[in-house]
Amino acid sequence: MARTALVLGAFVAVGPLTIDMYLPALPTITEDLSTTASTVQLTLTGTLVGLALGQLVLGPLSDRFGRRRPLLAGTALHVLASLLILVAPTIAVLGVLRVLQGVGTAAGAVISLAVVRDLFEGRAAATLLSRMFLVLGAAPVLAPTIGGEVLRFTSWRGVFALLALYGVGLLVVGWLALRETLPPERRRSSGVTGTLRTYRDLLRDRAYVGLVLVAGLTMAALFSYVAGSSFVYQEQFGLDEQQFGLLFGAGAVWLIAGTQLNPVVLRWWSPAVVLVAATTAGALAGAVLVTLSTTGTGGLVGVVAPLWAVLFAAGLALPNAPALALSRHGEAAGAAAALLGAVQFGVGAAVSPLVGLLGNDAAAMGTAVVGGLALALVILAAVVRPWQLPGVADDAAPAVAH
Repeated sequence: MARTALVLGAFVAVGPLTIDMYLPALPTITEDLSTTASTVQLTLTGTLVGLALGQLVLGPLSDRFGRRRPLLAGTALHVLASLLILVAPTIAVLGVLRVLQGVGTAAGAVISLAVVRDLFEGRAAATLLSRMFLVLGAAPVLAPTIGGEVLRFTSWRGVFALLALYGVGLLVVGWLALRETLPPERRRSSGVTGTLRTYRDLLRDRAYVGLVLVAGLTMAALFSYVAGSSFVYQEQFGLDEQQFGLLFGAGAVWLIAGTQLNPVVLRWWSPAVVLVAATTAGALAGAVLVTLSTTGTGGLVGVVAPLWAVLFAAGLALPNAPALALSRHGEAAGAAAALLGAVQFGVGAAVSPLVGLLGNDAAAMGTAVVGGLALALVILAAVVRPWQLPGVADDAAPAVAH
């Protein structure tokens, strides 16, 4: 399981690396391309839109053609888009290329989830997802710090050169180390009509839809932090690019801690119970963040401390919502993972510019965070109804023997 988690985590990590590594450069890009902060934040939105749309296409393709080929093709597209950004002359061109980057990145995000569902379900799937998040969590820890260090020696375009090199490395790793987990006899060759029918069936599952929305709103809370943090830390509190990278990375440590505590907690409680408790704790921490940032209490510490609590709670929640959702549709894991990922990043794309419109300060960021988590709690209670979910605590065996 450890080797699988490492390889899949490396592919999933390309997403947060693509999203986070250029964050320290957002104010610099604003000046260099003669644009506004809100417009530059739309390049983040573009990446998330690409991630959402790409997953809707690549997920069903992986159900039809297997996991390996679409994964490598998407990664190659990411490399190409990263190289083209090196010569992007305007913010509009940068935005379009960031969308293409997102589409390529979607391959790692959605197909890795489908591979997990090919191999495991229930508690075992949640445990493997938590292990993947250990690798995945290193990306947001390292990305802004790496980005800040790259900016010491080159321009913001150098960040994308590094992303291209990482993508090339993934192509080599994927070619050599990743075996096919969906044999031909289990593939679905139903074409466009069949794909649309599959999505229709998924959308008719109330609990699945609710879990997807909960996962999306939790991700939206995280992306509110991602979109606003560089402006909050650098412009509101006066940190430089390197200090921002270190503080952002320190926050990601709490996200990792939550994901790694999750397998331990799952020994005593089901994924549904952990999901409800973690989402509730995150919403409460978000309310504290809004209160302290609005009143100015505690300065930087008054913002950082509740934010870290939110990240820790999100780390507990994030592996469980997808595990519960995917456990309901193993026969169409690619499509189910695609819809899940599309909603996660689509909601994130919608929320990212909201932080800028609300003012790009700590209060605006906190408002978006607590709004997402509070709405997730409402959906858990009204739509998912966790007490009605079938038990998954004992699903510890692999779904398929390999």
